[in-house]
Amino acid sequence: MLVHTVIFWLRKDLHPEYHSRFIAGLESLRSITAIETLHIGTPAKTGERPVIDNSYDYCLTVLLPDLAAHDAYQVDPLHKDFLANFASYWDQVRVIDAD
Repeated sequence: MLVHTVIFWLRKDLHPEYHSRFIAGLESLRSITAIETLHIGTPAKTGERPVIDNSYDYCLTVLLPDLAAHDAYQVDPLHKDFLANFASYWDQVRVIDAD
């Protein structure tokens, strides 16, 4: 199992309508066959602690069966389309991959 987590900080000047488009773009990734599970989230209301970073806008968590599925996900046309269509929406993105 490989857990692919992507944290997005969207541009502050992005109109709220574009947030909806961004979420729809994330949802479109569900059709990638390599994905076992996909979750889209926002910062949880777990309270403030020094180790919590809730400064982001959206978090994408994708579960993939193995590294080969991860690699297939990265080059899938739906993933490439998402990047082409939405990369201009964010100021910052971080990826965390875990076995």
